[in-house]
Amino acid sequence: MNFINGMLSHVTTDTVWVAIGLLGQALFAGRFVVQWLVSERRGRSVVPLGFWYLSIGGSAVLLAYALHRHDLVFTLGQSFGFLIYGRNLSLIRRERRRLSALQAGHTPA
Repeated sequence: MNFINGMLSHVTTDTVWVAIGLLGQALFAGRFVVQWLVSERRGRSVVPLGFWYLSIGGSAVLLAYALHRHDLVFTLGQSFGFLIYGRNLSLIRRERRRLSALQAGHTPA
């Protein structure tokens, strides 16, 4: 327990925010790894659903970091991306519902 207390005594608020920023960057970068691996597996360029979830997750974390830093440019950039990633997920959800209805023999409204 003394080891943990000793380690935590060196953790500052700034250190926690840097860790949050790095986590956001890791999520954001991870989306390209996911896209690359899926594309290689399928033998063609593909943007998988996981790409969009990592995009919105990374963007959300980076947006929180940008807001904490009071960085207007960074905040605006992440806000815009966040909206685009959310819209793509919405379009994917709509398309899946439409295809599911067609497979079930229903005509979508």
